[in-house]
Amino acid sequence: MVVLNKIYTRTGDQGTTVLGSGRRVQKFDKRITAYGTVDEVNAAIGVARNHAGGEVDGMLARVQNDLFDLGADLCVPDEGGKEAGKRLRVTASQVKRLETEIDKLNSELDPLRSFVLPGGTPAAAALHVARTVCRRAERNMVELASEPRETVNAEALRYINRLSDFLFVASRYVNNKGKDDILWVPGKNI
Repeated sequence: MVVLNKIYTRTGDQGTTVLGSGRRVQKFDKRITAYGTVDEVNAAIGVARNHAGGEVDGMLARVQNDLFDLGADLCVPDEGGKEAGKRLRVTASQVKRLETEIDKLNSELDPLRSFVLPGGTPAAAALHVARTVCRRAERNMVELASEPRETVNAEALRYINRLSDFLFVASRYVNNKGKDDILWVPGKNI
């Protein structure tokens, strides 16, 4: 259980922070950037939830909890040792749940014949913002995983990739099941 009774510690005043493993790193470390961007995705989803309702809101609530799991997964790098098997990790079942929810929402949408411009209802617009931040988080995680001596859980990478797909489909769903989508018209203003 997490207990936070003092919010500031002053230990990061010199530009460093501590990973869940206890190792101190610069605040611009690629691992910090990766889970910091995951936190941004979570905040953007929080904004979207103010506009989304019903079933989509419930799905987004589950995603927000998953994103804390993902942040915890990234915060404690696999550095071997006795704690390696005890860390919280994103799992295949979380990825599968996202896939199931994507398929459920998508089954009620007409197929796309053009790209969708971000916008429409306030909920859809907010979900598009969350989607773009999610894509940045994915790029950050992939970059981290490409570093020598760094590891990123493969299921975490699958989850963040699937999440951007979910956010796209959810944005269409809350856009009156795609009827209020704003479609790209190539060369419209030439």
